[in-house]
Amino acid sequence: MEVGYAYKGYKKLFENVSFSIKAGEIICILGPNGIGKTTLLNCIANLAVPTEGDIFIEGQNMNNMSPQEVARVISFVPQTIIPSFDYKVIDYVVTSCAPRLGIFERPKEEHYKVAEQAIERMKISHLKEKEYTKISGGERQQVSIARAIAQQPKIILMDEPTAHLDYGNQVKVLKIIKDMAKSGYGVAFTTHSPDQALLLKCKVAVFNEKGKFFFGDYKEILTEEFLRSMYGVDIHLYDIDDIDRSVCIISRF
Repeated sequence: MEVGYAYKGYKKLFENVSFSIKAGEIICILGPNGIGKTTLLNCIANLAVPTEGDIFIEGQNMNNMSPQEVARVISFVPQTIIPSFDYKVIDYVVTSCAPRLGIFERPKEEHYKVAEQAIERMKISHLKEKEYTKISGGERQQVSIARAIAQQPKIILMDEPTAHLDYGNQVKVLKIIKDMAKSGYGVAFTTHSPDQALLLKCKVAVFNEKGKFFFGDYKEILTEEFLRSMYGVDIHLYDIDDIDRSVCIISRF
């Protein structure tokens, strides 16, 4: 794809964005606030329409696909989740099966099994019978990831999936992202933390402070000079042999 987006009456939010998401691949989308990361995800998820260019799913133009066809391939975990009904967690997760059901078809036992497996995968079985509106924001985030898994897509998009989580659950979600890629899912997620890309050793799609787009391996894109320019702080990268990865550190505060 090579897409751009502009809100009506405003200058372009981004342009000339082109990359692909493949099975088993993780893409970390980075950039300063307001640069267009969430809008880009919305375009890929068919929740917004690019003002320039087209998006293709397995060679087919998304514009020529129904929402159900798109949802069979792509699932989306939003950053902010506002519950509308007092669903139990298990019933909320099973709603993700809708793209694979007929218009008046109700979920069957097989769909509930898929939902339960997704909940177990997230290690939140203790929430299964609780009302979705009565759990914390961080727990809702984890339930929404379970729902995306239960949708049985090929691509999972996540908008800042660690934003509302404590440190332990942030690590848990990053490990789940890594495990999902190993299972064959393509995963793209936005974050404000370049250290998450270093931890996952993945490809990055990055908007710099001027809105210019870069895509490639994290080692090639995330240099000290690039990160300092993008975030406007004194960042250093250090290779830690004991943990076999690089870390991002602010040297002066």
